[in-house]
Amino acid sequence: MSRRRRLSAAVLALACVLGCALACVLGVLMVSAAPASAHDVTTKAHATVTGTGADVRVVLDLEYDLLMKSAWLYAEAYDAKERAEQLRQLKKNHAAVADYVTRRFAVAYGDAPCTPTSVGDADVRDRDGVAFAVVTLAYRCAGEGGGGHTVSSALFPDAESFVHSTQTIVRYTLDGTTGSAVLTAGNPTLRVGEHRASHQAGEFFLLGAEHLLSGLDHVFFLLALIIGARRPRDVVVAASAFTAAHSITFLMAALGVVDVPAEIVEPVIAVSIIVVAVANLLGRDEDRLGGWRLPIVFAFGLVHGLGFASALDIEEKGSWGLLLSLLCFNAGIEATQLLIIAVLFPVLALLRRTSAARWVTAATSVPIVAVSLYWCVDRIAPQL
Repeated sequence: MSRRRRLSAAVLALACVLGCALACVLGVLMVSAAPASAHDVTTKAHATVTGTGADVRVVLDLEYDLLMKSAWLYAEAYDAKERAEQLRQLKKNHAAVADYVTRRFAVAYGDAPCTPTSVGDADVRDRDGVAFAVVTLAYRCAGEGGGGHTVSSALFPDAESFVHSTQTIVRYTLDGTTGSAVLTAGNPTLRVGEHRASHQAGEFFLLGAEHLLSGLDHVFFLLALIIGARRPRDVVVAASAFTAAHSITFLMAALGVVDVPAEIVEPVIAVSIIVVAVANLLGRDEDRLGGWRLPIVFAFGLVHGLGFASALDIEEKGSWGLLLSLLCFNAGIEATQLLIIAVLFPVLALLRRTSAARWVTAATSVPIVAVSLYWCVDRIAPQL
């Protein structure tokens, strides 16, 4: 066998191995993505804290079923699916819910802990198709306040075994100071006035990166774009269009300029993945970005931006004091997106130089279409 043939055979073997590895990764993602969001694995709690001096008000948004499980209630409570029944269960189990949240979420003023004086009737609202209980607490603080307010969260710890790596996104306006923070098991306490902007920026940058990686629908859309790009210029143009589009709607939605229900956004995101992945399977044009493709990518990018914004779900619409958090969150998304492209596109470019190119396109696009079809049906079915 000639040296050239041996080299070609080696490249083809490597291409097949890489193609199989890529297909296996997609297969693992497909299995792990059976619910579109991995709410059975990890969760984000949301807390809005406001007040001046002795009086503090806290509004917590917590996954309904997780809250009821953590409060050690019966299955009839955490299995409730209809909003009316969830509200009934929250009212019926008010004491257990109040006990759980006041033990797991704390406010202090100076060196003295604040006392929870009341826990209002809980409400229920939808976040990306998941029911969240909205619990309002009032605290009375008796400290001198020399050290300012301190907020701590131990909500849904790993030890409860229902989820892991819980993050509590805190937004606060206390004594005239406004800011945001992400509390974790390793960093459970926020000291107002000591939370530097650089630290806040780092927290929300990492939060954005984690959100992209945990939001498999966004990752699948990005993979479909990479698979459909033939040249480096193609993937750069497609990724730039996607970035520009979702950055526009992300900031507009997060700041309250636009408000589109998740019931519309989530199914359209699933459809966007299907359209781009099917185009990869059926595409005949050498220029994959020609004609309709780029406008379609931009249009779907606008929809994905609404999905990114829902991860923060900011209550203080139009609050420019939160702009730093928004920009850093978006920067985390972009950096992770570029990292995925930098890792996967060279692999796909190598595979396209072999006879395995057509097989790899099918092997990677078909699982994406299959999972996205499932998501589409799963997100539309509850509305029918």
